[in-house]
Amino acid sequence: MGDRKQARDEEFQSFLVGRWPRLMRTAFLLTGERHAAEDLVQTTLEQVYAAWRRVASTDDPDAYVRRVMINAHARRHRRRLKEFLAPRTDSDLVPEVPDSGDRIAQADDRGALLTALSQLSPRQREAVVLRYWEDLSESQAAEAMGCSVGSVKSNAAKGLAKLRAIPGLAETVTQGGRK
Repeated sequence: MGDRKQARDEEFQSFLVGRWPRLMRTAFLLTGERHAAEDLVQTTLEQVYAAWRRVASTDDPDAYVRRVMINAHARRHRRRLKEFLAPRTDSDLVPEVPDSGDRIAQADDRGALLTALSQLSPRQREAVVLRYWEDLSESQAAEAMGCSVGSVKSNAAKGLAKLRAIPGLAETVTQGGRK
């Protein structure tokens, strides 16, 4: 029995190491601050570890982990609405080494983007992050959020409309993409 537990622990550790950077970036986009993102990932991974046998046997463990993260984020948001919507400072930004496909990290002014994301409702923010950061289909995002595809479409469209209405955000992103 000890060998099976050790093998399961090693399998979980391998999963964790391979997914940590992406989980942190996603959590950071959901929460808007480094410490809250670390807490969200830790909470998510605690729950995933407790259910690792079931998670590892699913067809898509990443989808399971995303769902756990979205649920944990939603629970946390319900408890601390004012903290969640508070504007963030530059010191809250996650220092990271961007990978070549990380468009967020390539933007010159990530602070403007994070401030803009903090102005969205939690469901709009989740829909935008899952659809456009995680690059999930509408049905995958709906599964992760525990809602209908129509709700994902509606929340994503409203969220994008709010982001487009923020003065200066489009110019920041455009300038960051030209460099």
